[in-house]
Amino acid sequence: MRRPRLLYVPFWATYVFLYAPIAVLVVMSFNSGDSPYSFEGLSLKWYGELAGNAEIGKGLVNTLVVAAGSTVLSTVLGTLLAVGMARHSRSKVLDAIGVLPAVLPDLVLAIGLLVFYASIRMTLGLHSVLLAHTVFGMAFVAAVVRTRLAHADTSLEEASRDLGAGPVTTFFRITLPQLAPGIAAGALLAFTLSVDEFVIAFFTAAPTEPTLPIVIYSMVRFGVTPEINALATLLLAVSFTVVIVAQRMTRLTESLS
Repeated sequence: MRRPRLLYVPFWATYVFLYAPIAVLVVMSFNSGDSPYSFEGLSLKWYGELAGNAEIGKGLVNTLVVAAGSTVLSTVLGTLLAVGMARHSRSKVLDAIGVLPAVLPDLVLAIGLLVFYASIRMTLGLHSVLLAHTVFGMAFVAAVVRTRLAHADTSLEEASRDLGAGPVTTFFRITLPQLAPGIAAGALLAFTLSVDEFVIAFFTAAPTEPTLPIVIYSMVRFGVTPEINALATLLLAVSFTVVIVAQRMTRLTESLS
């Protein structure tokens, strides 16, 4: 039985509503004119301007440092958290607390972290942003890895222990290889979230060490320029690529289970 074509209208209308502004932004990033609102011709002019902008370069370096550091910490801690919740915890309360940073509003988490830093007299800088991104990134990694753990073959771990292997040996030689696709997907997700995150970084960064989203915010307050469109296009390409790779790894995890 064929479905009425009218049922597809809301579906495609939703996609147009979501992605038409993004398509316009990408097209306008190749505008040869100075106006961000009228297209005058194709050019890579604004990508060249972007490459020579020292402020954006500094923000990009800060963002990559924070994203790389928080991804490593989030991946290690999130994996251990997932294994602990799946193998050694039967408390739904602890499970909820473990993923709470992923579902809390960014503003609430940002204010809470800022108050915590102030209470322990920690100075703000890239290290404070890195730790803040680790908090919520760890929860996302734990959620992804725990999905993989649900399909892992526990009989292999039992056989390893029966053959005399200790818990640490069993974890590194049996459990960890089974979790590898899920860990990689979680790490990519944590990296993407850290690169794009603004609210928490805005509250926990030092004024002299802004991340790239903060630099973009300071620029768009005075109006959108084609240079911003070019930067947004590059960030969009990176985000899409990382998310697609993470999605592929998640499907690989499911297919291996």
